[in-house]
Amino acid sequence: MLRQIAPEVFQIPLMPRNSINCYIIEGVLVDSGIRSSYTTIKKVLREVPVYQHVLTHAHADHQGCSDQICADLSIPLLCHPNEVFRTETGMVTNDYPTPQHWVARLQQKYWAGQGHKVDRTIVENDEIGNFRVIETPGHSAGHISLFREQDGVLIIGDAAVNMNLLTTAIGLHLPPNIFTSDQQQNIKSLQKLAQLNPSVICFGHGPVMRNTDGEFEQFLTRFSSAI
Repeated sequence: MLRQIAPEVFQIPLMPRNSINCYIIEGVLVDSGIRSSYTTIKKVLREVPVYQHVLTHAHADHQGCSDQICADLSIPLLCHPNEVFRTETGMVTNDYPTPQHWVARLQQKYWAGQGHKVDRTIVENDEIGNFRVIETPGHSAGHISLFREQDGVLIIGDAAVNMNLLTTAIGLHLPPNIFTSDQQQNIKSLQKLAQLNPSVICFGHGPVMRNTDGEFEQFLTRFSSAI
């Protein structure tokens, strides 16, 4: 259930085949899956305690049980200023290109958690322990990634996914357009992340990737004309 990825970095796979993940980094819970992920996460947090909770972005498969976890543990919730509305209201699909799409409506009804008050907002170059906040808008307006310089660990949220979300086959993809507010801006954010030369990439969807042969950078070359 709990996998150590690097010193003080743990992956919590919340669905089969790593199709939804959250992470603990240096005592901070990053994302919280869907509403029904609560039991799994709560069990893990008995083993690895956390003192605060950060959202990469406030979509239904990332904020699903944030309210329950933060209320239960009395820990603060942090996100980017552009994610505050969705985080506090629980209206998590309002920035989708087509919020009325049936998939979006199902996510809102069955996956999304209640809103929860944001205790602090975080922006570019703020620090979460030894991780630096990188603003990576595109998938959502206030999407962030987290990067630890000393060993190259990158928490990428949904800026990219490491699986086909329909077939669950492993491989790098852009996040689906249906859930992405601005794909061109998202590609620019990915190019920004590639310049960090990450060595380990932790995705919201798909297995963790050891980027030893520059696979991530190679993936992005196919989108260079889009910038």
